[in-house]
Amino acid sequence: MLYWAVVFLIVAIIAGILGFGGIAAAAAGMAKILFYIFLIIFLITLIMGLSRRSRI
Repeated sequence: MLYWAVVFLIVAIIAGILGFGGIAAAAAGMAKILFYIFLIIFLITLIMGLSRRSRI
């Protein structure tokens, strides 16, 4: 998921440089959404891993 966020970020940067404002904004929005989803999933798995480790 982080890979796709970086891909959309690169697409947004390239589209912004070339002057495609709408495409750049859409790609940046998708990159932001995917990054936040990745961050939430990462934190959930981190908390679950730490709680599982402390029980043993």
